Amino acid sequence: MELLTPGLGLLVWTLLAFLIVFFILKKYAWPAIVKGLHDRETSITEALATAEKVKLEMAQLKNDNETLLAKAREERAALLKEAKETKDKIVNDAKDEAKVAAAKIIADAHASIQQQKMAALTDLKNQIGNLVIETSEKVLRKELSNKAEQEVYIKTLASEVKLN
Repeated sequence: MELLTPGLGLLVWTLLAFLIVFFILKKYAWPAIVKGLHDRETSITEALATAEKVKLEMAQLKNDNETLLAKAREERAALLKEAKETKDKIVNDAKDEAKVAAAKIIADAHASIQQQKMAALTDLKNQIGNLVIETSEKVLRKELSNKAEQEVYIKTLASEVKLN
């Protein structure tokens, strides 16, 4: 039973040793431990504040990126619109130039046709004149005694002539 009930002397010495160790720890170790805990608390608070700051910066960067993407989309749309307008303008200009060229070709063709028509008419007039002269020569060469025979001969010659 002695183990269960320690003696008074042991109890006093144990208490005295405990109090000495407690005061030494309180004077030298406890401030260092409290300072370490306080430093740790401060570093954790700073880390949380830094994390919150980084989180806000990331949100700001995300917003900036979204703004930049929106601007890039707008610029792309504007460039596509401008390219389409340029393409349409070029196509319309090409069509207009083709119309002008076609009108010039048609006008040149009309002028050429008119010129060829005039040349053909001139040639036809020349051939008719030659035919009249030939017919007149034949009539004059043949000496006919009466006028009725001359008219019959002229009608015969006229019917023989083929106009080209």
